[in-house]
Amino acid sequence: MQIISAISLWFIPVLIGFILVYSVIKKVPAYETFVEGGKEGIKMAVSIIPFLVGMMVAISVFRASGALDYLMNFLKPILEMVGIPVEVAPLAIIRPISGNAALGMTSDLIAEHGPDSFIGILASTIQGSTDTTFYVLTVYFGAVGIKKMGDALKVGLLADLAGFAAAITIVTLMFGSK
Repeated sequence: MQIISAISLWFIPVLIGFILVYSVIKKVPAYETFVEGGKEGIKMAVSIIPFLVGMMVAISVFRASGALDYLMNFLKPILEMVGIPVEVAPLAIIRPISGNAALGMTSDLIAEHGPDSFIGILASTIQGSTDTTFYVLTVYFGAVGIKKMGDALKVGLLADLAGFAAAITIVTLMFGSK
């Protein structure tokens, strides 16, 4: 345990020192390069604001309109038939769209069902085994001007589906079903 504490204490200072020594060896002006990177970071942050606002508005409208509840009521018989708890289905739908909304749903599920419950463990596992595919594509691809993202979308959503299925399978095998 002391080794891990020492590594975590010294990792950042050693990394910074390495970067500075490397920049001297390569004759790269470290401070000026750092400042230029900071300028580019600020420009990037400003350029993604419209994408973020659009995504957050769309998610809020989807949830507030009752469309999510309607969809869950429609899917409930199918989900129950295949053994997927209805409570986590909204998380599986929202997770590829927004990490913050998914984290809020996970927190709500844990608060309602408990952290050691099947639903709590499953929600946490889904949260950790899937990604915010639409967010990544919208923000990062949009920021660098990539317009054709169809293949990346397919692969990302397929990976999310695989993560969701793996989470359900593994949590069910390890902890039993609801």
